[in-house]
Amino acid sequence: MGWGKRGILSAAVTVVCAVTVLGAPGTAFAAPAPTPSASPTPPPDKDLEKVRERLDKLYHDAAVATDAYNAAEEKAKQQSAAIVALAKKIDEGQQRLARLRNQAGAAAREQYRTGGVPPTAQFLLSDDPGQVLDGAGLVLQGQRATKSLIGEVSGTQKQLQGYADDAAEQWKKLDAERKAKATAKKKIQQQISAAEKLQSELEKKDRERLAELEQQDALKAQTKWLGTGILKKIHGVASAQGEKAVAFATAQLGKPYVWGAEGPKAYDCSGLTSQAWAAAGHPIPRTSQEQWKQLKHVDVKDMRPGDLVIYFDDASHVAIYVGDGAVIQAPRPGRTITVAGAGSMPILGIVRPDA
Repeated sequence: MGWGKRGILSAAVTVVCAVTVLGAPGTAFAAPAPTPSASPTPPPDKDLEKVRERLDKLYHDAAVATDAYNAAEEKAKQQSAAIVALAKKIDEGQQRLARLRNQAGAAAREQYRTGGVPPTAQFLLSDDPGQVLDGAGLVLQGQRATKSLIGEVSGTQKQLQGYADDAAEQWKKLDAERKAKATAKKKIQQQISAAEKLQSELEKKDRERLAELEQQDALKAQTKWLGTGILKKIHGVASAQGEKAVAFATAQLGKPYVWGAEGPKAYDCSGLTSQAWAAAGHPIPRTSQEQWKQLKHVDVKDMRPGDLVIYFDDASHVAIYVGDGAVIQAPRPGRTITVAGAGSMPILGIVRPDA
């Protein structure tokens, strides 16, 4: 029978938990009898450990730069939208100013048609006493209309100048964000290129050993986290939106990590979490750092599926909690979206999008 995405998720979470339980402190298992012909397992290579530390730093720096790139991208989108809105207001203002000028022109033409005598003078020179009150009203109306027209023209001109000034300021900000994006992009590419070069220089057996060291480190961290008994305290039930967010993230399993990507073919870490919650009908900030800053913080013991787990002191990584001590994450360049132990990396805290 074929496995669906949800079946894969269940199996992956089960494996994460089972492996962790087997490695948990205080659990006794019978050791297999030693095989005489087997060679002793060599201790971790110190040089490889240094390589791994270097790779971790390179990818971490790339993640930080990716967050900066994504933040600049979001700001650039907002500024572009603001410029479009201002351009619309400027166009509307110019049309209004043209209408007002047409009205002023019509009034001038009417004055010329009547001999150039203003309404006030026409009233004062009248020989018909019966027109006094009507004339006075007309003069007053004419004065008010003229004053109103002049005021509208002046006000519209001031508005247009204000819109133009705002647009110029938004263009400056947009240019600054474009430069910030370019700087962040350059740093990302440098970090990833350095990491790829470092790995390419290793022999196949060393790359395999490096992967083993990474897995061992993640398992050790997850085992330590679960060894605190935290999983026994977590009983949160996903909200309806949380279930939708988890379902979306589950459907992305196996897709590649690409920095700056937010689907549908590839994602970075916060691209995955932000799109998961957008699919659930609850948009959230684009970057992991803004998700940490803006969303409601909850205690680890109170987390539920759909909540976001923020990692590292600088909030440079994020994953979505799916239950049973596991998360779905877009790890880093060269990897695919996968299930991992929630405690396999240093947890900064938990945030809830739909609090």
